[in-house]
Amino acid sequence: RLLLLLLALAAAWSYGQAQEVLKQSKLSVTQGKTKIAWIECKGEGLSNIQSEYIHWYRQLPDKAPERILYIQSRQVYYDDNSYKNKYTASRKGTNIFILRVFDINSGDEGTYYCACWKY
Repeated sequence: RLLLLLLALAAAWSYGQAQEVLKQSKLSVTQGKTKIAWIECKGEGLSNIQSEYIHWYRQLPDKAPERILYIQSRQVYYDDNSYKNKYTASRKGTNIFILRVFDINSGDEGTYYCACWKY
């Protein structure tokens, strides 16, 4: 069994009284080899969540974080075409974002983050 570590991303931006936050409720996900891992990220206080770009990153042990993909308006964009068979992202309702990791193997052990860029 492999452990996929999740770091609860507490990136918060304050605009007046509103606070925009992405939360990953599970701090870790353990899944057996060849299985599928689901990682959820919940957006709170995002003013225009339907049009936000939600990014997914992974950080493998002793490596720098790298972006896997991002999703906007239910469209998924991959940073590398080879990721299309390994990862996918989706939206559940209006504010839950899901990363799925397929065919889990030892090379997938690491930390996975969700993020929202603000310009």
